[in-house]
Amino acid sequence: MTMIDTAALDRALTQLPGQFRGPAGVAGVVKDGQVIARSAWGYADMATRLPMTVGTRLPICSISKQMTCALLLDLFDGPEVLDPLLPALLPNLAGPRPTVAHLCHNQSGLRDYWAQTVLQGAAPEGVCTLDTGLDLIGRARSLHFAPGTGYSYSNGNFRLLAELIARAAGRPFADLLKERVFDRAGMRTAVLSPDTALPLDGVVGHEGNDEMGFLPARTAIHWLGDAGVSASLDDMLAWESHIDATRDDPAGLYARISAPVQFASGRPASYGFGLRREVLAGHAVTSHGGALRGFSAHRLHVAAERLSVVVMFNHEAGAMRAAWALLEAALGCTILPDPAPGQGWGGLWLDPVQGLLLRLTDLPAGVRLHYGTTPALLAPAPDGTLRGGDVVVRRAGDGLVMERPGEDLCVTAEPVEPVAWADPAPLAGRYHSAELDAELEITAGGGAAYAVFTGLFGTGPAERIYPLGADLWVIPTRRSMDSAPPGEWTVQLRRDGAGAVVGLRLGCWLARNIDYRRSGA
Repeated sequence: MTMIDTAALDRALTQLPGQFRGPAGVAGVVKDGQVIARSAWGYADMATRLPMTVGTRLPICSISKQMTCALLLDLFDGPEVLDPLLPALLPNLAGPRPTVAHLCHNQSGLRDYWAQTVLQGAAPEGVCTLDTGLDLIGRARSLHFAPGTGYSYSNGNFRLLAELIARAAGRPFADLLKERVFDRAGMRTAVLSPDTALPLDGVVGHEGNDEMGFLPARTAIHWLGDAGVSASLDDMLAWESHIDATRDDPAGLYARISAPVQFASGRPASYGFGLRREVLAGHAVTSHGGALRGFSAHRLHVAAERLSVVVMFNHEAGAMRAAWALLEAALGCTILPDPAPGQGWGGLWLDPVQGLLLRLTDLPAGVRLHYGTTPALLAPAPDGTLRGGDVVVRRAGDGLVMERPGEDLCVTAEPVEPVAWADPAPLAGRYHSAELDAELEITAGGGAAYAVFTGLFGTGPAERIYPLGADLWVIPTRRSMDSAPPGEWTVQLRRDGAGAVVGLRLGCWLARNIDYRRSGA
């Protein structure tokens, strides 16, 4: 077991406010069940200068997912006990159906409902109640892959879990979570606080950065199971101490949710029961991050070292990288060595199966990959590949092969000849999606094109739509109800024999391959 460099850890903790700039934050470290470092800095509310403290409760965002799964396994013998209740929550779904275990492991194939709010006409500051969210999930008619055959992060999986738990137990989810998780772990002030419009303890989340400034983030969405827990740093350090105290108990909450998980193929999965499994600088780590507009959080646990790190911000800086910095200082390791410059990798490709754009950009240090929700930094390797985390990219003639083994995914991407401009007039018109029962209108004028979505939430704001290649366009969604926003929607046009645009296929990493048919076509 590695000796902790406490002096280096203290320095790293002191440097966080300068490295991850924003209004405020908290961070702490647990070793062998004891808190060995903790810090709070800045203002929970910049306008009133309310200090951030280790007792200030912040949204822990998607870190809540592991607690949802811990509660499920504590109440029931296994996820399969709830399988008979799931069809009622997915009444329109045709074809193979996911199991509750698939929900727990993000292997259901369900498209993310927060991404779909964009396509349903939601404004970023609009209201989404718990009932509306459940309604949106229940409208699913198809999946974007067969259950168990792949991985796709879907908040709706955990919203369904919370609903199933409450129905099966016959008690409010909040009460169960308090009694069987918070109280047991000594999280004295942690609560379920689903409404993001009502943050606790006067805390305010902030959008922006040092370049553009910081503004209060306005959000009015409701979470249950996928997020919704608010906890202080002291609460979260108590959770980490509880993990250590129960480390040798095979029936312990964390021991059960951190057990190995597989895909239907038998290959190991990098995600299960609301936890990511990864290797950082040679150390096996279980972790999870979270983000809500205005907030960012990350926690990780290194079982072999009996070490845990927690970081939470009331702004949107990279809490994961901040947690990594503390881990590096504590263990004297380097998670991401400086990569060599990227050379000759830049370009555009299309993954025809997932219907997603793959873009590589050469950088002075490494290569940036745009494919998922947020960009990833890859490093050139001696074997001629690009590598980063669980991703390997190699050339295959003019195409690319991208392997993502933790997602049981291997992508063969086709090259796209980029275009600087294309006439948007042929796209103009109205389109209908039977999958979503929602509309898309594309307007064009003066050489520019705009997309406007209409659905369950009404009519949303106009979004720019840009050409990338022949019949390949992109809608960059940089703000939405959720954080991180969906990112880039890949749009593939569909033409008839005469060359007229009769439809399109739209998708992002969180919600893939959604068909739209042009009205009148």
